[in-house]
Amino acid sequence: LVAVKGGDPAPMLDRALRELGGIGAFVHRGQTVAIKPNIGWDQGPEVAANTNPALVKRLVELCLEAGARKVWVFDHSCDSGPRCYASSMIERYAKEAGAIVAPADSSSRYQDVAVPGAARLKRFKVHELVLEADVLVNVPVLKHHSGAGMTCAMKNLMGIAWDRGAFHSQGLDQCIADVCLYRKPDLTVVDAWKVMLSGGPRGNAATRYDEQKMLMAGTDPVALDSAAARIMGRSSGDYEYIALAEALGLGRSDLAKLDVRRLTM
Repeated sequence: LVAVKGGDPAPMLDRALRELGGIGAFVHRGQTVAIKPNIGWDQGPEVAANTNPALVKRLVELCLEAGARKVWVFDHSCDSGPRCYASSMIERYAKEAGAIVAPADSSSRYQDVAVPGAARLKRFKVHELVLEADVLVNVPVLKHHSGAGMTCAMKNLMGIAWDRGAFHSQGLDQCIADVCLYRKPDLTVVDAWKVMLSGGPRGNAATRYDEQKMLMAGTDPVALDSAAARIMGRSSGDYEYIALAEALGLGRSDLAKLDVRRLTM
C-alpha cells in the first residue's frame, strides 16, 4: 500500500505507481481496461462527491501509454447517468485522454452471475465491462456515507451492480464484502484529495471537509479501507464490512503487518 500526500492528483498517481512497479505491472500491451470511478452524483468536482476527474484522466493516459488496446470508464450512477457523467467532468476528461466512456444506466448492459463463497450476495447482475475487461481498476473517492459510514475501495464496487437495492435489503455490510469476491480489482487508486467528512454520499450545504491532498494505491482493498478509516478519524473496527471482507480472505486490515509506504511531495 502506497500513500502519497501533498501534491496534485496526476503527479501523485505517477509517484504512487512507481512504488508499485509502474502501470506496466498491472496493464500489458493489447489488454482491455475497465476503470470504475465514483460517478454517482450530479455534482461538480468541487463537492468531492465523485472521483477527481484529473485523476481519472491521468489513469487513462497511463493505461494507454502502457499499450492498452481499449480503456473504458463507467459507473452505475445514483442520479441520472448522463448528468453525472457531465457534471462530474469525468466524461470530458476521460474522453480527452482517449477513453471510451460507457453507459451503465440500462439493465441490458448487465449479466446475471453467481458469487461463489458469498454469505449473502449469492447472485447479482454485473456490468458487462467487468466480464469483458482484462484489467479492472477501481478509483473510489473517500467520503462519508450515511448507510455504510464510509465509502472507499470496497463500497465503490456497488457501482458495478445493477440492483443496488439488493445490497441494502440483504445486509449492506455483508454485501459490500461479498461483491469483492466476484472480482477483486487488479488495482485500486483512492482519491483522498478532498475528503467529505459529513453529508455523504451526495454532499449538502452543511458538509464538512478535510483537505487531505492525499492519494493511496494498492491491490488490497481491505488494507486500503483500513487506511481510509484512519483518514476519517476512525478505526477499521468502526466499519463492519472491513472485518467481514477480511474474514472472506479478501485482504488484511492490520496495517502494522503490511508494507505501507508513506511519501510526501
